[in-house]
Amino acid sequence: HTVFKLALGEAVGRWHLASERTMLSGWRTLGRWATGYFGAYIVVWGFVYGATAMSASALPLNALFPTLSVGGWAVVCGLLGLALVWFGRYGMLEKIMTVLVGVMFVTVVGTAILVGPNLLELGAGLVPTLPEGSVAYVLGLMGGVGGTITMAAYGYWTFAKGWRSPKWLPFMRTDNAVGYVTTGIFVVAMLVVGAEILIGQNLTESDKGLLNLSDVLAADYGQWARIPFLVGFFAVAFSSVIGVWNGVSLLFADWWRTWRMPKEAPPDTATTYDHQAGMHSTPYRLYLLWLTFPPMLLLFHGKPFQLTLVYGVLGALFMPFLAGTLLVLLNSKLMPDRHRSRWLSNALLVLCLLLFLAVAANEIVDFL
Repeated sequence: HTVFKLALGEAVGRWHLASERTMLSGWRTLGRWATGYFGAYIVVWGFVYGATAMSASALPLNALFPTLSVGGWAVVCGLLGLALVWFGRYGMLEKIMTVLVGVMFVTVVGTAILVGPNLLELGAGLVPTLPEGSVAYVLGLMGGVGGTITMAAYGYWTFAKGWRSPKWLPFMRTDNAVGYVTTGIFVVAMLVVGAEILIGQNLTESDKGLLNLSDVLAADYGQWARIPFLVGFFAVAFSSVIGVWNGVSLLFADWWRTWRMPKEAPPDTATTYDHQAGMHSTPYRLYLLWLTFPPMLLLFHGKPFQLTLVYGVLGALFMPFLAGTLLVLLNSKLMPDRHRSRWLSNALLVLCLLLFLAVAANEIVDFL
């Protein structure tokens, strides 16, 4: 999982920096079908993800402060995320994200160390297996953890940092590697905590797993033990709110800019991109509102965990499109020769493409 996401993140960043074009500019060169597909997908995805992110942020807050329901806290989180992204500059958002990721890492990894796993059993548990009937959950994990459509937004953040030419490629690769290695460690820590504390409980049929986990921590180690875990879980979820509200709204604004270009314009002319203008554009703000308010209709249906699974499956179905189009673009004449994909990048992208196609096909066959 981490290796595939590393490969995809590096590919997206390399496309932006080496070609000096955005992802939407690249997709436009592939034909109207690519931008049309992405436009339809981003609207549907945003509706589901908005409810997912707000609900996930609300669960730990409800456990810490039960005076408000999960739905009530979800509305608060959505409005707070909207305000921060609407009025904040990228530099401020990046600092908030850095703090949240630091809190996430320390608290969740610390909790994993606290529960003291059996290292031999842990090593055996890291061997990939696919139990019967688990395809949807595998899709949810691999598609949902560490970014889906947000991976395509990574290049916009490199532009926001001022990285706008191939000379920044080493910095981008280091940044990408640190991010996904951290994500991999975090995922292992979450698996350790879940396996040690929730073993034997039917988490896939209940939205109470998080609360059960914090209650067991409190019973075994004292009330203090549940607080860092819940704070860390909130940091995980709310960092996703801020990141998506900014990054995917930028993607939508760039999609709108690209889609409205005259048909007679050459497909490789959609290269000019102004990050600050994008953050103040009408499409950017309309998509922010779309992420925040319509999904609130889903917040009170009482199944936040099921929302997370739906988001994960939907996100995984985007990955073949991203991997496939990156394979084409990074080997095309739009890329300078020295920065085109070599055998390792191509092999990882092909494996990623085949993996998600195979798992999705398996799910469709099982459904039929």
